[in-house]
Amino acid sequence: MMPPHALDRYRLLGRSGLRVSPLALGTMTFGEAWGWGADAGEAQRIFDLYVDRGGNMIDTAVNYTGGESERLLGSFIKDKRDRLVIGTKFTMARDPANINSGGNHRYNLVRSVEASLNQLDTDRIDLLYLHAWDFTTSPDEVMRALDDLIRAGKVLYLGICNTPAWRIAQLQTIADLHGWSPLVALQIEYSLVERTVEHELIPMARELGLGVLPWSPLGGGILTGKYRASDLSDENGADVAPTRKGVIASSGHLNASALTIADSVKAVADELGATPSQVAIAWTLLNPAVTGPIIGARTIEQAEDNLAALDIVLTDEQRERLDAASAVDPIFPHRFVSRPMVRQLMFGTNALAGVD
Repeated sequence: MMPPHALDRYRLLGRSGLRVSPLALGTMTFGEAWGWGADAGEAQRIFDLYVDRGGNMIDTAVNYTGGESERLLGSFIKDKRDRLVIGTKFTMARDPANINSGGNHRYNLVRSVEASLNQLDTDRIDLLYLHAWDFTTSPDEVMRALDDLIRAGKVLYLGICNTPAWRIAQLQTIADLHGWSPLVALQIEYSLVERTVEHELIPMARELGLGVLPWSPLGGGILTGKYRASDLSDENGADVAPTRKGVIASSGHLNASALTIADSVKAVADELGATPSQVAIAWTLLNPAVTGPIIGARTIEQAEDNLAALDIVLTDEQRERLDAASAVDPIFPHRFVSRPMVRQLMFGTNALAGVD
C-alpha cells in the first residue's frame, strides 16, 4: 500500500497546470551569513536528499542569507534544472541603505528579478512571489509589472505571500479583468500555532485558485517540542536574530499558549511512534487548500525527519484533539452570521443542504 503522500505523487499548483511535490524544500537555511544556517556541504546534502526522493519544488528569496541561498541553489541545480520548479521572491531590501532596493514597485521588482537570475545562474524564474505587501505601491503597477516579466519570459508563474486577503482578491481581479497573468500560489504562515489564516486567507485562496504553501509549519520550531517555559521570550528586534531562538521569539510564537499546543502534538506523536515535527507537518496536509508545506532544515537529520511526515496517518480522533487544542475564536462577520438566531432569519426554519 502506498503512503497517503510521497514526494513524487505530484499535485497541481492552484489554478495552473504546474505539477509540484506535496512538500516544498525551503532554503532560507542555506548559507551561514545569518549565523544559524547550513554550510555549503550540508545544504548540498539536504538538497540532494529532497531531489533524489522525487521532490521538485524549491523555495528561496533574493535576500535569504544575503543572497547566499540563491547562489548555493544555483550551483546545485546545474545538471537538473528542467526537473525542478524554482520559486523565489522579491520585495525585501537587498541594500538597507537604498530606499528603492525594497518594496513592491516596478523599479525594485525588475532589479530584484535581475539579481535573482544572476544569483541562481538561470534563464528564468519558474515561480515568482511578491514577498509581502508594502502598503504603498499601486495594485495596477504591481500586476502590470509582473505580467510584463512573464511576457518577457523571465518569469513563468506568479505567487504572493504575507498580504491581506482583500488585497490579494483585488490583485487577482485586476489581473483577470485585464487578461494579465493571475496569481496561482499563496505562501502564508500556517501551523497549529498560527490558524488565524483560516478566517480569510485560506477560503480566499480556494475561491480564487491559489494553491496554499504554508511556511513555518512547525511554528518556527515551537512544535518540535524542544522549547520549555524557561525559554519564553518577548524578544522582537528589527535585525534578523543571530540565533534560531531569537528568530522564533521575534515571530511572536514563543509564548505559553504555543507551548500548550506543542504538548498536544507531542502526545499524538508518542501514540504514533512519530516525532512532533512529523505530526505537525502531517496536520497541515489535511487541509484541502494546502498544496504543500515548505520545510526548512539545517541538518540532513532534520530533513529526513521532516520528509517522513508524508508517511504519517492521523486518526479522526487525533485530528480532532489537535484541532481543539489549537482552535482560534471566530471573527466578525462569521461569528455573527453563525449564530442560531441569524441563521434562522436567513433560512427560516428550513434546512439547506451544504450549509453548516
